[in-house]
Amino acid sequence: MKTARQQINMKLFIFMIFTAAMADQALGVSYKAIVLNATGLNSSEARGASNTQQVGYGQGSATGGNVHALLWNGSADSYVDLNPSGFDTSHAYGISGTQQVGLGYGSATGGNEHALLWNGSADSYVDLNPSGFIFSIAFGTSGTQHVGGGHGTATGGNVHALLWNGSADSYVDLSPSRFNWAYAYSICGTQQVGFGSDSFPYDNYHALLWNGSASSCIDLNPSGFDLSGASGTNGIQQVGYGRGLATGGNEHALIWNGSADSYVDLNPSGFDYTYALGISGAYQVGYGSGLATGSNEHALLWNGSTDSYVDLHDCLPSNFISSGSSGIGPNGNIFGYARDNLGNSHAILWEPVPEPATLMLLTLGGLFLRKHKA
Repeated sequence: MKTARQQINMKLFIFMIFTAAMADQALGVSYKAIVLNATGLNSSEARGASNTQQVGYGQGSATGGNVHALLWNGSADSYVDLNPSGFDTSHAYGISGTQQVGLGYGSATGGNEHALLWNGSADSYVDLNPSGFIFSIAFGTSGTQHVGGGHGTATGGNVHALLWNGSADSYVDLSPSRFNWAYAYSICGTQQVGFGSDSFPYDNYHALLWNGSASSCIDLNPSGFDLSGASGTNGIQQVGYGRGLATGGNEHALIWNGSADSYVDLNPSGFDYTYALGISGAYQVGYGSGLATGSNEHALLWNGSTDSYVDLHDCLPSNFISSGSSGIGPNGNIFGYARDNLGNSHAILWEPVPEPATLMLLTLGGLFLRKHKA
C-alpha cells in the first residue's frame, strides 16, 4: 500500500505531466520537415498517414519510370513499392492501420483503372472493382471500410460514390438519386465525406456527408456558395472548401459541424485562396496562396480558426518554392508534398517537435518518477 507521501508524490507527478501537456498547447508546437523522396525517385507525393506510416506514390528509375504506389515508415529509405505484378501504374491515397487503398491499372485489370486495397506489400493487393464497373478508385480507409467512386453499367455510366468493406462485392452505392455524379473522399468511424453534382457540366458540385447509405446524405453546401467540396472528416467535423459571394468568388478552406449552416471560413488575411484537405482532432491541414506567401502555394495548419494558421512551408529547405499538405495523422504527423526550384515534387513528412519548456517539464517529470520509485 502506498504511503500518504507516495500518494502526494504521484499526484504531483501527474500534475507535472498535465502541466507539460498544457504548456505544449499554450506555447505551440514547431515542426521539422523530412523529405521522403528516395534515391531512384524523381518525384513523389505523400497522400495519407496512420501512426508511423505514410502512403502516396512516386516515379523514377526505381519504378521503371512509371508511377507506383509507395508505403513509407518515416524515412526516405524505408519505402516499400506497392505496385503489384501485372500493373503498369498505381497510386496509394489512404491508409488506416495495416491497410492501404488507392488504384492501379495494367494487364491485370484489362487496362482499366481499378480501386485497390493492400496490406503492406505488393502481392497482398485486393481488386475492389465491383462487377458492372469499368472504373473505380479508393481515396480513403478507416478500420475495415474504404471509400471512393466508380462508374459502369451498374451506375448508368455516371460516377457514383462507393463504400466498401474489404471486397469488391461488399460495395454500397452512396449516391442519392438526384446526383448525377459523386465521389466519397474520406472516412472516419461511421462518417463519409465527398462531393457531388446534380447537373451537367458538373461545375456546381456540393460538399456531401454520409453515414453509410445513400439515404443518409447531407448537403453541406452553405447558402450563398456556388460550389463546395468535402475532403476530410474526424468523425464529428468535416473539412474542405467552398466558393461564392461570401468568399468574394475565391475558394476558401471551410470546416463544418455536420450541417451546411455550421460552416466556418478558415481563409486567413493575406490569402487569396485556401483548401482544407485533412483533419485530426482539433487540427486541420491543407494549403493556400496569396500575398502572405508571395503568391506561391504553401502547406498550412489550422486549429479551427483563421488566425490560428501556421505556415508549414517555413520548415522546408530554401530550394522548395511551393508545398501542400494532404492530411494529418492522429499522432500529429503532417504529410504532403513540396516542389523544388527544378519543378520536382517531393513527398514530405512534417513531425511535431515539442517546445523546450515542454521537454524540460517532461524530463523533470521523468526524473521525479525515477527518484520516487527508489
